[in-house]
Amino acid sequence: MVIFCLIIGPVEQMLTIDNLTTVQEFILEGFPAVQHLGKPLFMVHLLLYLVSITGSIVIVTITWTDHCLQTPMYFFLSNYSFLESCFITTVIPKLLAIFLSGRQTISFAACLTQTFFFLFLGSTCFFLLAVMSLDRYVAICNPLHYHSIMNIKICFFLVLSCYVLGFMLIISLVLMVSQLSFCGFNVINHFFCDLGPLVHLSCSDTSSVESLSFLLSIVIILSSLIVTVISYFNIINTIVNLPLAKERWRAFSTCSSHLIVLFLTYGSVVFIYVKPKQTDRVDVNKEAALVNTVITPLLNPFIYTLRNKQVKKALRDTLYRMRYMKSSWNFR
Repeated sequence: MVIFCLIIGPVEQMLTIDNLTTVQEFILEGFPAVQHLGKPLFMVHLLLYLVSITGSIVIVTITWTDHCLQTPMYFFLSNYSFLESCFITTVIPKLLAIFLSGRQTISFAACLTQTFFFLFLGSTCFFLLAVMSLDRYVAICNPLHYHSIMNIKICFFLVLSCYVLGFMLIISLVLMVSQLSFCGFNVINHFFCDLGPLVHLSCSDTSSVESLSFLLSIVIILSSLIVTVISYFNIINTIVNLPLAKERWRAFSTCSSHLIVLFLTYGSVVFIYVKPKQTDRVDVNKEAALVNTVITPLLNPFIYTLRNKQVKKALRDTLYRMRYMKSSWNFR
């Protein structure tokens, strides 16, 4: 019996060491029920991605080329459109590759990189949404001092602050995730390397990562939401007290598009990230993340262009100039 125990002991240790082999790559499970529809899903998501990117490019282009749109409001809007196009680019191209080739693997380094840029760009978007709310608050509640408060230096400083703050908050979290051990099951129950499903696979103690993630969710999402709610509470109060109905409608129309985008953006993200344990409700999060990474970015360019008279006018003028230049070139 003693000899048997002496033999079994080292064997069990060897098996334990083998089972703790560090994971070098992950498998993105995606949506198993529809994996047989790879090529149709590729075409649909490619079309949605191209429409979203095109819409963002159009907004950025007309904002920087049309003199009438070179105001703080449209400066923030163009930066938000650029951020959103970068945000969905961290996820959609890899998803398209999975649909087309069927290869669902992603290396550990690529997975961490995708997690970082997804969270960093998403956080920056939330800070920028809060800045856009403050911009509307100053424009409507303090119009006489608007241009002196929201001058070009302040606008650049606010946008730069959003990037720096987003980077500083997220890099610490991703560095903590990189120190976790992944030593067995390597199938990520998601269509990209999101934080919750990734942490769920770790065989280390993830309590500190989850606590930091929850704290950052509060700081990033709820703080920007509080700023937005307070800003719009004062905006609505000011609009209601305007003497003329025409003035009330004009003031409301300048921020209606922003309000719609806020409702679409905050809904799914609060559901996914503002919770103490990131491993909770991983299956349900996939549907919410699909809304956040595909549907909302697709709708936002249309909301900002179709509901804004100045943007529509600038778009028509740009198209007219392009047709004029083309006809002049053909005439030559």
